[in-house]
Amino acid sequence: MTKPYLKILAYEDTCLGPLCLRERELLSQPGTIVTEVTLNHEFLMSSFNTDSERVISNRSVEIHGDKNIDALVGGLGLGYTAAELLKHDNVASVEVIEFLPPVIDWMNQGLVPLSGNLANNGKLTIVEADVYAYLWSPPAKTFDLIVIDVDHSPSDQLDEQEHSFYTMAGLQRAKAHLKPGGVLAVWSYAQSSDFADALRNTFQSVSVEPVTTLNTLVGHEQTDWLFFGRDDEP
Repeated sequence: MTKPYLKILAYEDTCLGPLCLRERELLSQPGTIVTEVTLNHEFLMSSFNTDSERVISNRSVEIHGDKNIDALVGGLGLGYTAAELLKHDNVASVEVIEFLPPVIDWMNQGLVPLSGNLANNGKLTIVEADVYAYLWSPPAKTFDLIVIDVDHSPSDQLDEQEHSFYTMAGLQRAKAHLKPGGVLAVWSYAQSSDFADALRNTFQSVSVEPVTTLNTLVGHEQTDWLFFGRDDEP
């Protein structure tokens, strides 16, 4: 019997633990090859199901509804969030802040599925930095959209040392980086009433939207949660 395909593309020790990029053949769908990322030997993301990453970008643009949108994305990952934003004609620029240097290297070295598309897009800038520290600092410039796709959820953060972004104080700091009428969007694999309350205490208009898809790998539906906050323009 032929063993299923598995290839380790990159393996790096980082300040958050061992980071691994791999390709593998799905046992449930022979012949289907996916790209996956693990952190600290735990599953982090996959190219197999990217519905919610793409939805958060599309809904952010839809909620904003204007032209010449400048977007900031927290977290590069496999690039699906940024790539979806770049598909919109009314998005003028996308700046991605990524904390882990190897993730940027993977994109530059062509190791992930979207490398070619993103590398050749003149509207995209990728910066190595901590997006939460960036948003806590006074703004050097402001954005129409800020899309955060970093942690598992507001209560399940990648770093053992919790940061304050998901609190009202952190959201107020992040809000200062938005232009009038700008949208803050946050991805999560779980609902969070505490975070939703913090958003409602910070923004005039808040929506919490589930994205449910059938996960054929395990044979049942899964739901991710998208949080959006916006102030009405003066």
